[in-house]
Amino acid sequence: MFVRIWRFFTVAVAALSMGMAFSHALEMPAKIGYDASLWTTLQHSLYQAYGTVGAVIEVGSVLAAILLAFMVYDRRPAFYFTVLGAACLAAAFAAWVVFVAPVNAAVNTWTDGAIPADWTRFRDQWEYAHAARFVLQLVGFGSLVVSVLAETPSEAAAAQPESRLAHAV
Repeated sequence: MFVRIWRFFTVAVAALSMGMAFSHALEMPAKIGYDASLWTTLQHSLYQAYGTVGAVIEVGSVLAAILLAFMVYDRRPAFYFTVLGAACLAAAFAAWVVFVAPVNAAVNTWTDGAIPADWTRFRDQWEYAHAARFVLQLVGFGSLVVSVLAETPSEAAAAQPESRLAHAV
């Protein structure tokens, strides 16, 4: 029963984490067209909760998926899908550390009158890294869902009483 609860928790925090990356991906087409001042203003004002609440959710999803992989180690093929999910979530977090965090640190020092001439390099790195992170998180989330479905009995097996008894044992 604890594994089921942990699976639910893991899928839920992975979905929340993926939702944050998806929101960035949805904003990207519009934000790419903004001028330096507007883009910087949005970076300074719009994403405060992403850095606090989002950090807990993202790190939590990675840790929950890794722990889940240990919990389902002896369950094949669910284990493989869980490991893939954990790896993708970890890769998305690593992409944040390598590509997004340095841009956040730089942009946090900018003021409206002191935006560097090559600001689009920072913008593009931030926006495209978030789009890539969304893809990684989508694959990670999907893999976690498939790991659960891999252990869900088929309709034919569920309809047979002896099959239900075998699953109960």
